[in-house]
Amino acid sequence: MYSDSERVHDARRRYFSDNAFGDDGGYGSSWVKLKLGPIPFGLPNTAARKRAVPLHDLHHVATGYATDWTGEGEISAWEIASNCRHHTAAWLLNLGAFSFGLVIAPRRAYRAFIRGRHSDNLYRGEFGEGLLALSVGELRARLRLATNEPTATLGDRVAFAFSALVATLWGASLPAAIAVFLGVLLA
Repeated sequence: MYSDSERVHDARRRYFSDNAFGDDGGYGSSWVKLKLGPIPFGLPNTAARKRAVPLHDLHHVATGYATDWTGEGEISAWEIASNCRHHTAAWLLNLGAFSFGLVIAPRRAYRAFIRGRHSDNLYRGEFGEGLLALSVGELRARLRLATNEPTATLGDRVAFAFSALVATLWGASLPAAIAVFLGVLLA
């Protein structure tokens, strides 16, 4: 989708445009609008989310995972496997999307997870303009994104099983948490 020679700045601008995210990717918005099938809903665009999303977006550019539900399941599996570190919003959002990815595209989520176990990501640091000056190829090299699919080790498979269990428990608890929140809000 993005060539190795393209500047990350240009690739990200095209990524924003192709996905109708606006000129700033929606970073300045108070709410994030999502759709679950035909049902629209919103999430507050918290400071923690605003800190993680610019890195998440560059991960989309580097990995080529789409922004549809399958792609979000893949990028979430990849980010969890490559470690979201101290980005709490990334962990929480990724666990939910990973749980959904396990249902709608389990093989793709598994392959993305294994790829993530053999990659690095940008969550070890913070977003900076220097990342936008890189070429997409330099970004991919920094993230150790191999062109061939890595072979899963026993450790990879155990990590996937554990992460899938945690994501499934988190994903299953979300509807109940939303119901309680709405019940309190509407009472």
